[in-house]
Amino acid sequence: MTTTQRSEPVQNADERAMLEGWLEYHRQTLAQKCEGLTDAQLRTASVPPSELSLLGLVRHMAEVERGWFRRTLLAEDADPIYYSEEDRDGDFHVTDKDTWEEAYATWQAEIETARRNAAGFALDDLSRNLSRHNGEPFNLRWIYTHMIEEYARHNGHADLIRERIDGATGD
Repeated sequence: MTTTQRSEPVQNADERAMLEGWLEYHRQTLAQKCEGLTDAQLRTASVPPSELSLLGLVRHMAEVERGWFRRTLLAEDADPIYYSEEDRDGDFHVTDKDTWEEAYATWQAEIETARRNAAGFALDDLSRNLSRHNGEPFNLRWIYTHMIEEYARHNGHADLIRERIDGATGD
């Protein structure tokens, strides 16, 4: 496993660089929380009866990247990776067969696709798919902000799970 380098965006960046910088920072934070652990440790649930694990969080974030930057932004017909109609939380339901290598590669591929797709939009450009809640499109700024929030929330979960596994703490 490689060591993930993480840095905050510069303090005087323009808005887009700032949003992209914080999103990258939080992506890197989740990767750091998973470094140095075995597949079995990565599958370790936080606290029973919860099934939340670091591997499940990575799989979930692959789904989230796919959902926002493919299905919502481009209206792409991208099937779910880990969940299904029968198991809406399939991304979190890891088994002994699920590996870090597969989950990490899938997550990184979705991140690369997200970067490419977002590069074709300005912050005020609207998504091609509409909100299922109000029927309105999202601008890229909203998607970036939501993704930062999503990663930040789950990185808090990752902190607690990692501490439970081996006592490692940090931001």
